[in-house]
Amino acid sequence: MRDRDRRTAGLPVFLVDGLPEAGEVDLTGEEGRHASTVRRLRAGEELLLGDGAGGRARCRVTSLGRGELRAEVLEHWFEPAPALRVTLAQALVKGDRGELAVELATEAGVDAVVPWRAERCVAKWEDGPRGAKGLTRWRSSARSAAKQARRAWLPAVEEPLGLSGLAARVASADLALVLHEVADQPLPAVPLPASGEVLLVVGPEGGITDRELAALTEGGAVPVRMGRTVLRASTAGVVALGALGALTGRW
Repeated sequence: MRDRDRRTAGLPVFLVDGLPEAGEVDLTGEEGRHASTVRRLRAGEELLLGDGAGGRARCRVTSLGRGELRAEVLEHWFEPAPALRVTLAQALVKGDRGELAVELATEAGVDAVVPWRAERCVAKWEDGPRGAKGLTRWRSSARSAAKQARRAWLPAVEEPLGLSGLAARVASADLALVLHEVADQPLPAVPLPASGEVLLVVGPEGGITDRELAALTEGGAVPVRMGRTVLRASTAGVVALGALGALTGRW
Protein backbone atom coordinates (compact mmCIF):
# COMPACT_ATOMS: atom_id res chain seq x y z
CA MET A 1 0.00 0.00 0.00
CA ARG A 2 1.26 3.47 -0.87
CA ASP A 3 1.92 5.96 1.92
CA ARG A 4 -0.76 8.20 0.46
CA ASP A 5 -3.27 5.37 0.58
CA ARG A 6 -2.48 4.88 4.26
CA ARG A 7 -2.97 8.58 4.96
CA THR A 8 -6.34 8.68 3.23
CA ALA A 9 -7.69 5.26 4.27
CA GLY A 10 -10.98 5.65 6.09
CA LEU A 11 -11.39 9.35 5.32
CA PRO A 12 -14.94 10.32 4.23
CA VAL A 13 -15.12 11.13 0.50
CA PHE A 14 -16.93 14.09 -1.05
CA LEU A 15 -17.19 15.30 -4.64
CA VAL A 16 -16.73 18.92 -5.72
CA ASP A 17 -16.92 20.64 -9.09
CA GLY A 18 -13.67 22.57 -8.67
CA LEU A 19 -10.70 21.36 -6.66
CA PRO A 20 -7.92 23.84 -5.81
CA GLU A 21 -4.37 22.56 -5.53
CA ALA A 22 -3.68 24.65 -2.41
CA GLY A 23 -5.35 27.04 0.01
CA GLU A 24 -8.90 26.53 1.24
CA VAL A 25 -12.02 25.06 -0.32
CA ASP A 26 -15.69 25.47 0.62
CA LEU A 27 -17.91 22.40 0.68
CA THR A 28 -21.51 23.51 0.16
CA GLY A 29 -24.78 22.19 -1.25
CA GLU A 30 -25.71 18.54 -0.82
CA GLU A 31 -22.13 17.50 -0.11
CA GLY A 32 -21.71 20.25 2.49
CA ARG A 33 -24.93 19.24 4.25
CA HIS A 34 -23.89 15.60 4.25
CA ALA A 35 -20.46 16.42 5.70
CA SER A 36 -21.66 18.79 8.42
CA THR A 37 -25.08 17.40 9.29
CA VAL A 38 -24.96 13.68 8.52
CA ARG A 39 -21.29 12.88 9.07
CA ARG A 40 -21.02 15.61 11.73
CA LEU A 41 -17.43 16.46 10.86
CA ARG A 42 -15.70 18.85 13.24
CA ALA A 43 -12.84 21.33 12.95
CA GLY A 44 -9.52 19.53 12.80
CA GLU A 45 -10.91 16.37 11.20
CA GLU A 46 -9.72 15.30 7.75
CA LEU A 47 -11.64 14.38 4.62
CA LEU A 48 -10.92 13.41 1.03
CA LEU A 49 -12.21 15.56 -1.83
CA GLY A 50 -12.38 14.60 -5.47
CA ASP A 51 -13.53 16.27 -8.67
CA GLY A 52 -14.55 13.02 -10.39
CA ALA A 53 -11.91 13.56 -13.09
CA GLY A 54 -8.78 12.27 -11.38
CA GLY A 55 -8.15 15.18 -9.00
CA ARG A 56 -7.89 14.30 -5.30
CA ALA A 57 -7.12 16.34 -2.19
CA ARG A 58 -6.65 15.43 1.47
CA CYS A 59 -8.07 18.29 3.52
CA ARG A 60 -8.54 19.37 7.13
CA VAL A 61 -11.73 21.07 8.29
CA THR A 62 -11.05 24.62 9.49
CA SER A 63 -14.56 25.97 10.11
CA LEU A 64 -18.21 24.96 9.86
CA GLY A 65 -21.47 26.70 9.09
CA ARG A 66 -25.08 25.64 8.63
CA GLY A 67 -24.93 22.88 6.02
CA GLU A 68 -21.42 23.76 4.86
CA LEU A 69 -17.78 23.73 5.87
CA ARG A 70 -14.41 25.14 4.90
CA ALA A 71 -11.30 22.98 4.66
CA GLU A 72 -7.58 23.51 4.13
CA VAL A 73 -5.90 21.55 1.34
CA LEU A 74 -3.09 19.49 2.88
CA GLU A 75 -2.18 17.39 -0.15
CA HIS A 76 -3.26 17.46 -3.79
CA TRP A 77 -2.60 14.94 -6.55
CA PHE A 78 -3.93 13.59 -9.84
CA GLU A 79 -4.69 9.95 -10.59
CA PRO A 80 -4.56 9.20 -14.35
CA ALA A 81 -7.36 7.28 -16.02
CA PRO A 82 -6.64 3.65 -16.95
CA ALA A 83 -5.01 3.10 -20.34
CA LEU A 84 -7.74 0.59 -21.18
CA ARG A 85 -11.21 2.01 -20.67
CA VAL A 86 -14.32 -0.16 -20.39
CA THR A 87 -17.72 1.18 -21.43
CA LEU A 88 -20.80 -0.80 -20.45
CA ALA A 89 -23.74 -0.73 -22.84
CA GLN A 90 -26.44 -1.83 -20.41
CA ALA A 91 -29.90 -2.74 -21.64
CA LEU A 92 -32.70 -1.08 -19.68
CA VAL A 93 -33.91 -3.25 -16.83
CA LYS A 94 -37.25 -2.97 -15.04
CA GLY A 95 -37.61 -1.69 -11.49
CA ASP A 96 -34.54 -0.81 -9.50
CA ARG A 97 -32.38 -3.46 -11.15
CA GLY A 98 -31.13 -0.89 -13.64
CA GLU A 99 -29.74 1.23 -10.81
CA LEU A 100 -28.28 -1.94 -9.28
CA ALA A 101 -26.48 -2.76 -12.53
CA VAL A 102 -24.98 0.75 -12.66
CA GLU A 103 -24.03 0.65 -8.98
CA LEU A 104 -22.25 -2.69 -9.27
CA ALA A 105 -20.52 -1.75 -12.52
CA THR A 106 -19.27 1.49 -10.95
CA GLU A 107 -17.86 -0.37 -7.97
CA ALA A 108 -16.16 -2.78 -10.39
CA GLY A 109 -14.45 0.10 -12.20
CA VAL A 110 -16.52 0.82 -15.32
CA ASP A 111 -15.46 4.03 -17.09
CA ALA A 112 -18.76 4.87 -18.79
CA VAL A 113 -22.29 3.49 -19.03
CA VAL A 114 -24.53 3.69 -22.09
CA PRO A 115 -28.23 2.87 -21.50
CA TRP A 116 -29.45 0.66 -24.35
CA ARG A 117 -33.06 0.59 -25.53
CA ALA A 118 -33.01 -3.04 -26.62
CA GLU A 119 -36.02 -4.58 -28.37
CA ARG A 120 -36.95 -6.90 -25.51
CA CYS A 121 -36.56 -4.36 -22.71
CA VAL A 122 -39.56 -4.32 -20.39
CA ALA A 123 -38.55 -0.89 -19.13
CA LYS A 124 -39.18 1.90 -21.62
CA TRP A 125 -37.38 5.23 -21.47
CA GLU A 126 -39.39 7.37 -23.81
CA ASP A 127 -38.19 10.85 -24.70
CA GLY A 128 -39.46 13.35 -22.17
CA PRO A 129 -39.78 13.54 -18.37
CA ARG A 130 -40.07 9.78 -17.79
CA GLY A 131 -36.90 8.97 -19.66
CA ALA A 132 -35.09 11.89 -18.05
CA LYS A 133 -36.11 10.61 -14.61
CA GLY A 134 -34.68 7.16 -15.33
CA LEU A 135 -31.41 8.65 -16.58
CA THR A 136 -31.17 10.83 -13.48
CA ARG A 137 -31.55 7.77 -11.26
CA TRP A 138 -28.77 5.93 -13.11
CA ARG A 139 -26.47 8.95 -12.81
CA SER A 140 -27.24 9.27 -9.12
CA SER A 141 -26.44 5.58 -8.61
CA ALA A 142 -23.10 6.00 -10.40
CA ARG A 143 -22.18 9.03 -8.30
CA SER A 144 -23.06 7.38 -5.00
CA ALA A 145 -21.25 4.16 -5.89
CA ALA A 146 -18.14 6.06 -7.03
CA LYS A 147 -17.97 7.80 -3.65
CA GLN A 148 -18.51 4.54 -1.79
CA ALA A 149 -15.78 2.85 -3.83
CA ARG A 150 -13.48 5.87 -3.30
CA ARG A 151 -12.96 6.24 -7.04
CA ALA A 152 -10.94 9.11 -8.48
CA TRP A 153 -12.92 9.00 -11.73
CA LEU A 154 -16.70 9.28 -11.87
CA PRO A 155 -18.09 7.17 -14.73
CA ALA A 156 -20.20 9.08 -17.22
CA VAL A 157 -23.75 7.81 -17.78
CA GLU A 158 -24.51 8.83 -21.34
CA GLU A 159 -27.77 9.44 -23.17
CA PRO A 160 -29.67 6.24 -24.09
CA LEU A 161 -29.15 4.67 -27.51
CA GLY A 162 -31.17 2.49 -29.83
CA LEU A 163 -29.72 -0.28 -31.98
CA SER A 164 -28.34 1.99 -34.72
CA GLY A 165 -26.59 4.22 -32.20
CA LEU A 166 -25.14 1.24 -30.36
CA ALA A 167 -23.92 -0.29 -33.63
CA ALA A 168 -22.06 2.96 -34.33
CA ARG A 169 -20.44 2.78 -30.88
CA VAL A 170 -19.40 -0.80 -31.62
CA ALA A 171 -17.70 0.30 -34.82
CA SER A 172 -15.75 3.06 -33.05
CA ALA A 173 -14.52 0.93 -30.10
CA ASP A 174 -11.14 -0.80 -30.12
CA LEU A 175 -12.95 -4.00 -29.10
CA ALA A 176 -16.64 -4.70 -28.60
CA LEU A 177 -17.87 -7.75 -26.70
CA VAL A 178 -21.48 -8.93 -26.60
CA LEU A 179 -22.38 -11.21 -23.72
CA HIS A 180 -24.44 -14.05 -25.17
CA GLU A 181 -25.31 -17.41 -23.66
CA VAL A 182 -24.77 -19.39 -26.87
CA ALA A 183 -21.55 -17.72 -28.01
CA ASP A 184 -18.76 -20.07 -29.08
CA GLN A 185 -15.93 -18.20 -27.36
CA PRO A 186 -15.49 -17.71 -23.63
CA LEU A 187 -14.43 -14.20 -22.71
CA PRO A 188 -10.87 -15.21 -21.62
CA ALA A 189 -10.19 -16.59 -25.13
CA VAL A 190 -10.55 -13.17 -26.80
CA PRO A 191 -7.31 -11.15 -27.22
CA LEU A 192 -7.68 -7.87 -25.34
CA PRO A 193 -6.05 -4.55 -26.26
CA ALA A 194 -3.60 -2.94 -23.86
CA SER A 195 -5.18 0.50 -24.33
CA GLY A 196 -8.17 2.20 -25.92
CA GLU A 197 -11.82 1.32 -25.33
CA VAL A 198 -13.54 -2.00 -24.74
CA LEU A 199 -17.30 -1.81 -25.23
CA LEU A 200 -19.16 -4.43 -23.23
CA VAL A 201 -22.76 -5.07 -24.34
CA VAL A 202 -25.28 -6.59 -21.92
CA GLY A 203 -28.74 -7.43 -23.19
CA PRO A 204 -32.12 -7.36 -21.41
CA GLU A 205 -33.69 -10.13 -19.33
CA GLY A 206 -35.48 -11.39 -22.43
CA GLY A 207 -32.21 -11.72 -24.34
CA ILE A 208 -30.72 -10.11 -27.42
CA THR A 209 -32.70 -10.70 -30.61
CA ASP A 210 -31.16 -12.25 -33.70
CA ARG A 211 -31.56 -8.94 -35.53
CA GLU A 212 -29.71 -7.08 -32.79
CA LEU A 213 -26.93 -9.64 -32.62
CA ALA A 214 -26.50 -9.53 -36.39
CA ALA A 215 -26.30 -5.72 -36.42
CA LEU A 216 -23.72 -5.67 -33.63
CA THR A 217 -21.55 -8.43 -35.08
CA GLU A 218 -21.63 -6.78 -38.52
CA GLY A 219 -20.17 -3.73 -36.81
CA GLY A 220 -17.32 -5.82 -35.44
CA ALA A 221 -18.62 -7.01 -32.06
CA VAL A 222 -17.48 -10.40 -30.76
CA PRO A 223 -20.07 -12.58 -28.97
CA VAL A 224 -18.67 -14.14 -25.80
CA ARG A 225 -20.05 -16.24 -22.99
CA MET A 226 -19.43 -16.07 -19.25
CA GLY A 227 -19.37 -19.72 -18.21
CA ARG A 228 -22.12 -22.31 -18.45
CA THR A 229 -24.77 -20.48 -16.46
CA VAL A 230 -26.97 -17.59 -17.53
CA LEU A 231 -26.44 -14.36 -15.62
CA ARG A 232 -29.12 -11.79 -14.95
CA ALA A 233 -29.06 -8.57 -16.94
CA SER A 234 -28.39 -6.62 -13.75
CA THR A 235 -25.34 -8.68 -12.72
CA ALA A 236 -23.75 -9.82 -15.99
CA GLY A 237 -21.88 -6.54 -16.42
CA VAL A 238 -20.15 -6.62 -13.05
CA VAL A 239 -19.07 -10.24 -13.55
CA ALA A 240 -17.58 -9.40 -16.95
CA LEU A 241 -15.87 -6.30 -15.54
CA GLY A 242 -14.26 -8.44 -12.87
CA ALA A 243 -12.96 -10.82 -15.54
CA LEU A 244 -11.60 -7.92 -17.61
CA GLY A 245 -9.93 -6.45 -14.55
CA ALA A 246 -8.10 -9.72 -13.90
CA LEU A 247 -7.24 -10.40 -17.57
CA THR A 248 -5.79 -6.93 -18.19
CA GLY A 249 -3.60 -4.47 -16.33
CA ARG A 250 -6.60 -2.62 -14.90
CA TRP A 251 -6.22 -4.42 -11.57
